[in-house]
Amino acid sequence: MSLLPPSTNADYRGATASAWFLVLLGVGTVAPGLIHYVLPDGGAGVIAHINLGAQAKTIIAVFAWFGALQIPHGIIEIVVGLRYRTLVPFMLAMVLVERGLMAVDGWFLKGAGGHHPPEHYASVVTIVLTLIFLALARRSRKA
Repeated sequence: MSLLPPSTNADYRGATASAWFLVLLGVGTVAPGLIHYVLPDGGAGVIAHINLGAQAKTIIAVFAWFGALQIPHGIIEIVVGLRYRTLVPFMLAMVLVERGLMAVDGWFLKGAGGHHPPEHYASVVTIVLTLIFLALARRSRKA
């Protein structure tokens, strides 16, 4: 018995580029997840340049916890892009929700301030690209 059900790729009518974009997003989610989980400071200091101060253990633990969420989330994006392409539009819509919430927080709410780590910029770019690829995924092509 296989862990995964049969592929749905034959039923997908959207742009193949959208599925590959989702795979790229998945790789781009797994990689920072591994960084957050594996690096001694989770990337908080060496990449995001956050002053860890007296709360270093808590910040590092939160980064590792987030990395533990990112790794399986990215694997799901990769698997959908490769094997279950009928779910590509749904997954891209979920990326829009995720990145939209991240961008609003990073630029206007709790994360707003003078310091913007690379992810704040990446979220805005990802939103724009995801909107384009979602539109392409929803356009029907011939079988």
